[in-house]
Amino acid sequence: MKRITVALIAHDAKKDDMVMLVRAHAKELAELELVATKGTGQLVAARTGLEITLLEDGPYGGDQQIGAKVASGEIQAVVFLRDPLMAKPHEPDVSTLLRVCDVHNVPVATNLATAEAILDQVAEYPEILGRHHMLVQCIHDMASVRD
Repeated sequence: MKRITVALIAHDAKKDDMVMLVRAHAKELAELELVATKGTGQLVAARTGLEITLLEDGPYGGDQQIGAKVASGEIQAVVFLRDPLMAKPHEPDVSTLLRVCDVHNVPVATNLATAEAILDQVAEYPEILGRHHMLVQCIHDMASVRD
């Protein structure tokens, strides 16, 4: 089975939170492929020892690179710890990344609570990523009604 790939992104004010999150889930994350924007990835790798594939910094195209990997099916979950109190000049890129995750039904966490929920589920049930249980059940139910 192909290893699950999780993307890590954090705005500057949230980078310490990302390190804390990754440390708390280091055992589970060590079993996954990790990709990150450059600033986040370098910091997390230096402070945790985990191997992380680095992309560009977010404002220099890293968010778009992650979005392209989501769209192509290479990334199965995204943890993007955003700073909700600070406007970012590359906000259109951020919005596009979130939209791509929505379009491709890829779980995306924008805060610690949601990130922990996603990482806990991935650790316990890795097969859930890439499957759409509610959609499959809905289609099954609709087919049953027609029969």
